[in-house]
Amino acid sequence: MSQLRFTTLVEAPLTVAFDVARALGRPWPRPLREVESVRPWCDRYAAAPGGGLRSLVHTRHFSATGAGTLVSEQVDWETVVPGPLGGLLDQTLLRRRIVRSMQAHLDAFAAAAASRALEVTQVVGAALVDDRGRVLVAQRGSGPLAGLWEFPGGKVEPGESDLSALVRECAEELGVQVLPQAFLGEVPLDGVVAGGAPGASTLRVWWARVGGGELVAHEHTDLRWAAAEELEDLDWIPADRPLLPAVRDLLARL
Repeated sequence: MSQLRFTTLVEAPLTVAFDVARALGRPWPRPLREVESVRPWCDRYAAAPGGGLRSLVHTRHFSATGAGTLVSEQVDWETVVPGPLGGLLDQTLLRRRIVRSMQAHLDAFAAAAASRALEVTQVVGAALVDDRGRVLVAQRGSGPLAGLWEFPGGKVEPGESDLSALVRECAEELGVQVLPQAFLGEVPLDGVVAGGAPGASTLRVWWARVGGGELVAHEHTDLRWAAAEELEDLDWIPADRPLLPAVRDLLARL
């Protein structure tokens, strides 16, 4: 069995990267059978025998980073010719063919995903941490999620970067200047965001410090600094709760 691995950083959220990858398919000229698919985290396909191959399995994993989605791909295959002759066939023909096919495919995929991402409204959030190792939580004041707790933030405007939106939203909601530190995590959002396609947007969260100003709840009912052990007991909005393990780990490290 032979194997090749490829990685591509795509300037798109998890959901967009996954959906575009699925729409483009795989660079193999034979029928594919889906073995596994967990949107937007991973999928695996197997190709029918042919073209000198007894088997071919193509696996993809999608992970969030501050710069976009990192797509890790693995191609496993076995030739129809056994022994040394099969090894020669693999080295001189099949491996080179697979590399060429994957490189062309990944270039097209990255461009298509980045273009599609421009059509999707993203949501960003900030886990603001103070010098006592507590994180700021904000209570929704209106709408169907009124009374629930969240990390402050909001929608990214067209042409705006994620971090610029994060700084702007915190200034509007909290009256403070924030200093983003590092990417914390990403959560797919159910439903429609700003009129977009259902399930296309995600919440991307950074941990940050307050760099200036006085905290004021311009849009929330309440603001509170919470210790790690207090987070689980709060009634969170569904999008933010999956981020709690990452926030607790962050507070334990600081």
